[in-house]
Amino acid sequence: MKSIIHVCLIVVMLLAGTLRLSADETAKPLSYKVDLRVVTEGFDGKTCWVQARTGAIPQAGPFPATVVLTMQKLLLSGSDVFYALNEMRTTDGENWIGPIKHETLARRRLSDTQEIAVCDFTPGWHAKTKKLLGTGHTVRYENNKVMHVRKRSVAYSVYNEKDHTWSDWTTMSMPDEPRFESCGAGSAQRYDLEDGSILLPVYFKKKGAKQYSTTVVLCDFDGEKLTYKKHGSEHTIPVKRGLYEPSITKYQDKFYLTMRNDDKGYVSVSDDGLKYSEPIVWKFDDGQELGNYNTQQHWVTHSDGLFLVYTRKGANNDHVFRHRAPLFMAEVDPDTLQVKRKTERIIVPEKGARMGNFAVVNLSPSETWVTVAEWMQPVGIEKYGSNNRIYTARIKWSKPSREDD
Repeated sequence: MKSIIHVCLIVVMLLAGTLRLSADETAKPLSYKVDLRVVTEGFDGKTCWVQARTGAIPQAGPFPATVVLTMQKLLLSGSDVFYALNEMRTTDGENWIGPIKHETLARRRLSDTQEIAVCDFTPGWHAKTKKLLGTGHTVRYENNKVMHVRKRSVAYSVYNEKDHTWSDWTTMSMPDEPRFESCGAGSAQRYDLEDGSILLPVYFKKKGAKQYSTTVVLCDFDGEKLTYKKHGSEHTIPVKRGLYEPSITKYQDKFYLTMRNDDKGYVSVSDDGLKYSEPIVWKFDDGQELGNYNTQQHWVTHSDGLFLVYTRKGANNDHVFRHRAPLFMAEVDPDTLQVKRKTERIIVPEKGARMGNFAVVNLSPSETWVTVAEWMQPVGIEKYGSNNRIYTARIKWSKPSREDD
């Protein structure tokens, strides 16, 4: 009898020790390591890969997802002259298939001199329908130059996992109002609600207007069609092109929106994902401005921390176009909406090329990827070591994110 009691006491003590260890692990501050990989590289001097972004399709097995990377060629002799989207993919994180050109995501001819294309495309997993949905917007060309005054639409396409194809890109209808004549979701980081509804940030302006306004659109998605339901508060500032290229996330019980402006980056917060506070300039927690300008920022979200990925001036990077490299990542104080300077670190180094166009994807609760391409404009930046690399900066968390948060 005594031996049984003794064994039971040992078991209880072991369990208690395990529980204490688990509690200690949980109490440790969140940290991460960066595993920087090159997916592909090589510069031909005439074109380069840009807009490299990934979506993750959950899969069973040792590697948590099939990662689908989209990117498109840019003509170096022009400005924002994009061609068909291509795909690369991996099922193990090591070996990549592609690039594979998708005609369904290619340009379409409108007339003898005009064409329309989809660009600033971001793929993202939609859990409710179990589909990979890519969103972006349209761009119009005349004689292979971006039209100065042009209509813009929210563009999207759906991936067929079985045969690795994308549906013909199409556009989402917005309210028939002049202010939405130029409306797009270019480079937007969206947020999907539990019921399958999508919070999609967009920016818009009426014909001839100077400033864009930003809003978040609540959308329905049935696995094939993306439908506008309503949109939230509208925000702009009377500075150059206003507020545009927005991205959204949810952390704990609030939603956060970050926006591009030609002079400074801005941030706003919401309780419901639609109505946002007045935007404020991004700053460090010492009161100094972040230094991000004229390019996008995106969120990295863990249950134990909210982070921002961005570029900024003041980093010995005056030789980089608009200071769009390196890529920084730092923790955000969700109450003050300020970046904690002491947490800032470089996750993708600069080698002369700009890297302002990038995307974030959660691969698993333990790993998040930031994907970016070295954009090889202006001519000659390869002298600093750039080679049109496509990087995945793999954020390996010290503890998994709690998915219920």
